[in-house]
Formats: sequence, C-alpha cells, structure tokens
Amino acid sequence: MASPGSVSARDGVVANGSVSARDGVVANGSVSARDGVVANGSVSARDGVLRRGKTALREAPAWQVWGALLIVYVIWGSTYLGIRIVVETMPPMFTIGVRFLAAAVIMGVILVVRHGTRVLRITRTQLLGSLFIGFLLLGLGNGGVVLGERDVPSGLAALIVGVVPLVVLVIRRSLGERIDRVQAAGVTGGLLGLVILVAPLGISGTVKPVGIVLLLLSTIAWSYGSVLTRRVRLPRDPFVTTFYQFIAGCLFGFVAAILGGETNDLHPATWSMASILALAYLIIAGSLIGFSAFTWLLQHAPVTRVMTYAYVNPVVAVALGWFVLGEAITPPMIVGATLILASVAIIVRLQRPTPPVPEPA
Repeated sequence: MASPGSVSARDGVVANGSVSARDGVVANGSVSARDGVVANGSVSARDGVLRRGKTALREAPAWQVWGALLIVYVIWGSTYLGIRIVVETMPPMFTIGVRFLAAAVIMGVILVVRHGTRVLRITRTQLLGSLFIGFLLLGLGNGGVVLGERDVPSGLAALIVGVVPLVVLVIRRSLGERIDRVQAAGVTGGLLGLVILVAPLGISGTVKPVGIVLLLLSTIAWSYGSVLTRRVRLPRDPFVTTFYQFIAGCLFGFVAAILGGETNDLHPATWSMASILALAYLIIAGSLIGFSAFTWLLQHAPVTRVMTYAYVNPVVAVALGWFVLGEAITPPMIVGATLILASVAIIVRLQRPTPPVPEPA
C-alpha cells in the first residue's frame, strides 16, 4: 500500500506476506474461473483461479532483491505524503482511476515495445487471478488509504497501515497455520499499539473515526491480497501481472467515482498544481516503479525479507509528513508506533522462510 501507494509484500502489502506450504487450500473451496462460485472442494488446476499449494519462489540475486526493497522502502514511504497532497483538491476515487489507467497504458506500451503483443496474451485463469489480486491490493487496499487520508494525516495513516504484517499473520492462522506464543504476543502488542495510536485521536475528535475505519479496512484487503498472491494463478512475468492489476485498479477507481457522483462534479480549475504534480509522482514513482518492484519481490524474495518494508515505510512517511506538511508527532503516536513496529519486527524475524514448491504445468 501505498502505498498502499500503490502498492503489493509479497512474497507475496502490502502489502505482505506469503502462506507457508503447509497451509493447504483457502477455506474449503476454490473460485471457479467459469462461474465464479465457491464450491466444496477445489476445481481443476486448468479451470480454477485459486489452487492448492503456491507458486514456486524464483530466487533472485541478493543485490537485485535489496535494490527492489530500497525502492519500496523510500518510494512507498513517500506515497502517503503524495496521496495526502492529491486529495486536498482532487476527487479521491477519480484520481485512483486516472492514476492506474495512466500506469497501465505506460506499462503496456513498454511491454509491447520490448516483447511484442504476445507478451500480454495470458490464459483466462491468469487474467482472473491478476484482476482479483489487483482488486484487493489497488482497489480496496489503495482505495481505502486514499479515502482515509482525507481525514487522517499521512504519517498517522502510514503507522496504521503498518499493522499489515500482524493482519497477515491472523489471516494465515485462519487458513490453518499454527501461531506460536511469541507470534501471538507480537500480534497482541501490535494491536495494543494501534489502540494507543488511534483511540485518543478518535475520542477527542482530532481525527474523524471514519478515516481510521477506512484505513483499517484497507489493511485487511491488502493483507488478503498479499496472502493470496501465492495461491492464485498469475502470469510468469511479474510485469505482465502488474499491467493487469493496474487495469483492475483503474476500473475500480472509475466505477467508484461514477457511483459516488465524483464524475458529475469535476472542476479541474480548482485542482492545485501541487495536487497535479503529486498525482504525476504517484503514477510514475508509486505505481510504475514502486508497485512493479513490489510485485517482482513477491515472486523472487522470501517473505521475511519483503515484509521489512512494513516497518520502514511508516518511518519515512512520518518524517516527510512532519518536514513537508508540518504534521504533529505526539507522545501517543511515539508510544503506539513503537509497539506496532516492535511487534512487526518480532513477527518478521521469527517468520520461517517459505520453501519453494513445484509450479503446476
């Protein structure tokens, strides 16, 4: 997340983690590519979007992994500030549509020029998988951050989204993985830190509760998208995956803008130059560079390493929010942030690397 900025931890958050090989299937059913219903039992590998097992982890050289991580660390940490500036004068969901449409066009042109139109030819299953993950990460995940930042300072938003690895662990537990006591303590400590962080602001009215709720919902969507990345059939080329996820994000943004009435009340003359430049930054840096690096990491790096972005991004975001926008850093923020980041660090360090599994033919 920018983000959510756009986004997708990943060895699979975003967002932000992968499920171990012993997790098995998602729930007791799998989505059918043909009819989209959940059935008791998994559909065939040829027809299903979700499948048993995971995509094999294709390890990359350490310098490539750390280079991609550095991009995610710095750029995604800065996208919270960019989003905050954009929503000051521009309609939030419409900008999501514009952002990911522009990113999809640019990415598509680059792919076609380099590899020809054949590179975009993927199976129906891969298309549905890419759109599904894109809907979770960029639509619900990034969309929730954009809407939430209308009412929540960028630094605080980044700290709230920083609980994603904790949510991922809870989701993994719901899918059958055992959580040891230390990990459970980490989740408890992180949730306590979140309460200390947001409760005083919500009770005092300093921050509107709706903004906090939207950010929390976005973390759930991002976490699910991150966990399911290794359980959904995707194109082998991560940049092709990114292209189709951008399409999902832009469709979500424009549909939400139409349903929310934003397209009936567009006044470009009221958009500030700062907001326009911030949107351009989100398109180029946040989406094309940052999200592409994130998607690549999902398929080439261990979850323990990828998830470290979750406790670097908030530090970057808080520093930039204070330096550029003069956002306050209060004692409850420091205490809550310390608990959250410490909890995330504990969980990430204790996370066992996910062993590669054979990729289905």
